[in-house]
Amino acid sequence: MGMVKEILGQSISVEAFSFQVSTRCYTHHLNSNKKHKVSLFPSFSCSSILTTPQELMNTVRSSAAAPAPIVKGRTTTIDDDLISNNNKGHHDENDDDGVTLKISASVSIKNSKELMEMLLDYFDSFNNNSVGDRGIVMQLVSTQIDPRTMEAKVSKKAVLDWSRELLFHGGGGDNNNERSTHKVEFEIDSNFGFPGAITVTNKYDKEIFLETISIDGFVEISCNSWVQPEKLHQDKRIFFRNKACLPCETAEGVKELRKEELRQKRGDGKGMRKVNSDRVYDYDVYNDLGNPSKGNEHVRPILGTKKHPSPRRCRTGRSPFITHEEYESCVNAFMETYVPRDEVFEGVRKEALDVERVKGITRNLIPFIRTCITKCGVFKELSDIKNIYKRRDEMKHDDDENPTLLPIHVNKFQDSFEDYFKFSTPHIITGNGCCIRDEELGRQALAGVNPLSIKRLQTFPPVSDLDPTMYGPQESALKEEHIISHLDGMSVQQAMEEKKLFILDYHDAYMPFLKGINAQEDRKAYATRTILYLTRVGTLKPIAIELSLPNNPEGPGEQQQQEQSKQVLTPPLDATSYWLWQLAKAHVCSNDAGVHQLVHHWLRTHACMEPFIIAAHRQMSVMHPIFKLLKPHMKCTLQINALAREALINGGGIIESDFSTGRYSTEVLSAAYKDWWRFDMEALPADLIRRGLAEPDRTQPHGIKLTIEDYPYANDGLLIWFALERMVRTYVNYYYRNGLMVRSDSELQGWYNEVINVGHGDHANATWWPTLATPRDLTSVLTTLIWIASVQHSAVNFGQYPLGGYIPMRPPLVKKLLPKEGDPDYKEFLEDPEGFLCSSLPDLFQTTKFLAVLNILSQHPEDEEYIGQRRDLSDWSGDPEIIEAFYEFSIELKRIEKEIEKRNRDQNLRNRCGAGIPPYELLIASSGPGVTCRGVPNSIST
Repeated sequence: MGMVKEILGQSISVEAFSFQVSTRCYTHHLNSNKKHKVSLFPSFSCSSILTTPQELMNTVRSSAAAPAPIVKGRTTTIDDDLISNNNKGHHDENDDDGVTLKISASVSIKNSKELMEMLLDYFDSFNNNSVGDRGIVMQLVSTQIDPRTMEAKVSKKAVLDWSRELLFHGGGGDNNNERSTHKVEFEIDSNFGFPGAITVTNKYDKEIFLETISIDGFVEISCNSWVQPEKLHQDKRIFFRNKACLPCETAEGVKELRKEELRQKRGDGKGMRKVNSDRVYDYDVYNDLGNPSKGNEHVRPILGTKKHPSPRRCRTGRSPFITHEEYESCVNAFMETYVPRDEVFEGVRKEALDVERVKGITRNLIPFIRTCITKCGVFKELSDIKNIYKRRDEMKHDDDENPTLLPIHVNKFQDSFEDYFKFSTPHIITGNGCCIRDEELGRQALAGVNPLSIKRLQTFPPVSDLDPTMYGPQESALKEEHIISHLDGMSVQQAMEEKKLFILDYHDAYMPFLKGINAQEDRKAYATRTILYLTRVGTLKPIAIELSLPNNPEGPGEQQQQEQSKQVLTPPLDATSYWLWQLAKAHVCSNDAGVHQLVHHWLRTHACMEPFIIAAHRQMSVMHPIFKLLKPHMKCTLQINALAREALINGGGIIESDFSTGRYSTEVLSAAYKDWWRFDMEALPADLIRRGLAEPDRTQPHGIKLTIEDYPYANDGLLIWFALERMVRTYVNYYYRNGLMVRSDSELQGWYNEVINVGHGDHANATWWPTLATPRDLTSVLTTLIWIASVQHSAVNFGQYPLGGYIPMRPPLVKKLLPKEGDPDYKEFLEDPEGFLCSSLPDLFQTTKFLAVLNILSQHPEDEEYIGQRRDLSDWSGDPEIIEAFYEFSIELKRIEKEIEKRNRDQNLRNRCGAGIPPYELLIASSGPGVTCRGVPNSIST
């Protein structure tokens, strides 16, 4: 505060002069030849009171030549020729204008393999006497400008010769296995002002990870970024002090640096980005999902065009295919997909992902041999499928009955073998037989891995929105006679008015692509509709399933075609109808699995968040309070999305290989983006109201009433939503006192406009985009974004293996349609209905490959950062109201966790408690590592 007061010209005493830059005192010669000790932060008491800061400055105005900067106790002379390139744009203060002072800084650098390589290189260069051009060159930048040059005041340049410290001092004064800390001293003039930023140039040959810079413990600068060698990137890296700052509040001394930092991250939109080096954020269409060089069957639509709308992705600039210039070339074994350097997985997270990849590959060796070589991979019985999971209880029971059959070491080997090659038993197997029970199908629509598709039935029969000239009659084949006996004496109209009827409707999502899907080898699908009834105890029960196929244009008349292309099944009355009902439910679950993975998981969270992240880095400075708020919610999303383009959604990737949609997967998600996705409907309350699962009600605690009282995803989600909204509102209102401040924030408006017009450019003209004109608007937009990145993604991701890892209950694809009398396979079905069902499911190799992927996606790494946790609180050290808001949010999440645990013990809540019913824990914020079926990370990183 002392330096701030000096800037303002207020009277101060030496004791109050508290801008401590160094704890050291330095000798200075006055005109009287008497020696006086001067320190910016004296720890002594002074009896004489100086009237103004100017008087203090006058007493030390006559200055001797200052010594060179000191690095870790030794003087290093800066060669002006060596770092002349770093002088551009800044003016060094004239030593004659004021006393020169030294301030010390502590620099923390993460240790890595690059450190050891650098050390070895240094030994070699030291022996050859070529160490003069090494070091990390740093220069402090003041918040003030020099009135003579109208440029920012800067310190003398200081060099941290890290490699020399490694050689002579073992890496620095304070070191551990993860990081090393180094001392650097800067020379500044006494009228330097307050440090607002620091520029860094890496003179080494290797990149370094700069963690923090602490200037005498008073000014903190969090870097947490890779700094590339100057020979690769000529621009100085810029890091600002940990203080959130709106553009209009930016100090004069750092205004240009604020613009320059954004310029560096925007790039020029040209050329190929350098992997593990560049930190440029730019946009591109999805033209990298196919491989035209292998033939036309490997060509995939370009997403992000008028024909196939899509959000934009991060641009890599890879060269195009020679024969198909509109397509970007594929990555290969020698090339990684570019993401900005600081987005790349590091450390524990990368190691955990690599371990699970290797484990997944080895687990599939035996299934691959059995399926692809010996041709024995088709399941014969449903019990065969359970054999791929661990069953320790049965093994222990067998050992107890025959204790002498196997030596102990053989048993241990058997256990180890099963541990590695078999899969953990998913939660959904508990309490269920070999097929999904009716009540379980309804329960999963409310508390499963996809609780986002269920809607209230408001029109009966259901009506399609597709063009009838292309896809047949819009009317459903469902009739009142199909369901009237299941409505407890009500008519269909009465049941709808009582909000008792619900629907899982995948008709329009699948119908346009069914001809292509069913033309693929071993893929057969319907466009399904399932009517569910809300029972007296609050559970959903399926009472009718409609299976639709495309009309045959060369077939009989329209009425006959409709009868042939649509069939309705109801709960079974005999053995034959029982097994047909099980097959119908398998098709429903397969539809659900495809829409869940493509639309609710990939599109709504991963893909649609990416443009918001890219635009934030391009348009908002790291100093911006909104960037700081969003930062933990953007972490690693670009990296996981890049990996998904390599192996998940690409041509021949996991989704094409393992889901019914096959090579039409990208078209399915593009159609959903075009016809269904709306950002204004992504807020939880809006989404629930849109689906008819809630309605506004001022008598309720949060002004919203659920249609189904026991809806675990919505019940728990609303608690988090409104706690999150309160925190965001407090944060926004702290920085934006009125709408004018929101509208006049150039960086904020630039960010939102770029998201709409570029990142989501295919919806640029949509009228449903929320306005961004008031603090209330901003609160709504930010709450929605944080919700999507954390809670929404967790709800649809971390239960994938525990709640979707049993193929008979949730098959990603089905290989056969339902048999009909007269069909060649109808006799096979009658003779062995269980075998027919098993042969309709994925084979052994497909199953284990699919489970390995689900297992990876459902994992939490050890270094996961969960919602409510922040590692950057020092950014608001001077803003106690913000710290308090974060703290209250964290405490509220702990209260919500206890409430969720209480609900999971309430036996009146049958969708989350009961015999064989797994508790709903997906929205419990905290979790340990591994597959836990709980935990809400801050960002989309798996």
